[in-house]
Amino acid sequence: MRYNERIREIREDNFLTQQKIADLLHIGQRTYSDYESGKTRIPIDNLLILARFYNVSMDYISGASDVMTEYPKR
Repeated sequence: MRYNERIREIREDNFLTQQKIADLLHIGQRTYSDYESGKTRIPIDNLLILARFYNVSMDYISGASDVMTEYPKR
């Protein structure tokens, strides 16, 4: 699964709107929509914010793994 599909899936599983996530990332809803559709690549720092927010590993949110593990604790 590609990261754009994964971030959409996680957002929908958590019953959140694109606007809510765009607000979290301090970007416009249209920009976030472009991330989910694959029109624009999401910056790595935004992927990190989403991984922390959803408490999932970067491997999972990036699509590198299909195993959902928690975000690493410090």
